[in-house]
This record gives sequence, structure tokens and C-alpha cells, in this order.
Amino acid sequence: MIYWDKTLIDDYDIPLKGVIHIGAHVGQEYNDYVDAGIEDMLFFEPVKSSFALLVDALPKSKKIKLFNTALGNIEGTIEMFISSPNFQGQSSSILEPNTHLKSWPKIIFDEKETVKITKLDNIKFEPKLYNIINVDVQGYELEVLKGAKKTLPYIDFIFSEINVGEVYTNCAKVFELDNYLRQFGFIRMHTKLYDKVGYGDAVYVKVLKV
Repeated sequence: MIYWDKTLIDDYDIPLKGVIHIGAHVGQEYNDYVDAGIEDMLFFEPVKSSFALLVDALPKSKKIKLFNTALGNIEGTIEMFISSPNFQGQSSSILEPNTHLKSWPKIIFDEKETVKITKLDNIKFEPKLYNIINVDVQGYELEVLKGAKKTLPYIDFIFSEINVGEVYTNCAKVFELDNYLRQFGFIRMHTKLYDKVGYGDAVYVKVLKV
């Protein structure tokens, strides 16, 4: 779950619009978004069991749209590694777990599930209503953002999990995200790394003209 803290973006004097939450799990951040005054929300969750809980947890509203699909830079289906014992699969990933197994030996990946995958740019929505992306996809962040090239010009803030180690096999490293997002005007302005586990959270802000 990404560390969401509205105070990290309050000083940029950019009005908040809607949020696109990728890897929504069961919607734990929903109340935080409401408290921040956000009304328009897109939630993407590929795992069927988590998506069912997400549907039950969130209110029915035209401003809240839920999608039972993974996002990346391809179209079709893909296999996910599911950690069903870990709070309804919270650590599940398209990527195979690597050092994650050593850092959290009690979290096991005991199932696999074939899920739908598409690009954010292929989803029908009104991009001008959203200027925040929150992406929590266990190392698959770069592929998600590569599939969002047409959407990123509308975005001002990106909250993302980042990796400095091989937490998942072939996971995107933070410098790769930095380099990719810079071409869209984003700079990593806030970083929180967790000791000895190879990952953390970051906030990217669009501060450059492109």
C-alpha cells in the first residue's frame, strides 16, 4: 500500500482533481481521498477476490469507476503471483518475488492467477478530470507508466512504490522511473526508503516544462 500524504503536495499550489489508483487492492485509501476533497476516482485491481472486496467497500457513484484489470504496456492476459495469506493478496505481483521472500519469509506466494491486462491509455475516461496517479503494483510501475503516455500530460502528481533492490525479479528500479518520468516533466520530490528491504515510496511532481 502506497504511503498517501496530501501534505507532501500541498505546497505546490496545484489544485487537486481526480485520482487514478492503479493496484487498488480493497480501496484502503478511499477515505483519505475523500478527506482531501477528491471526488473523481478510477480504481484498477486485477485480482478477482480483491476486486470483489473493492466493489463491496466503495460507494456506488458515477464519479467512482472500478476496473477489474491489470495495467501495463501490453494488451491481453498475464499471470500473476498471488500471496493469498497476506491480507487478501496485498503483495501479489505480475513479477516473480525475489528478495521479498527473504525480507518477509512469512509471506508466501501460494497461487497463480491469469488476469486481464491493458494500457491506461486504452481505457475510456475523461483525462482532464484527473491529475493524480497512485501506482502500487509491486515493481511493475515502469510498464504501467509506459502504457500511460497519452495520460501523463494531464497528470501533476504521481505517488509510486519504488525499488532499489531486486524485491521482485526484473522490477523497475527508481532511477529507471526517474529517467522515464523526466521526459514528461516530473521530478522525484519526496522519497521514503524502508531499511534493509530494498523498496520505498516516492512522490513525483510535474515541475518541468516539456
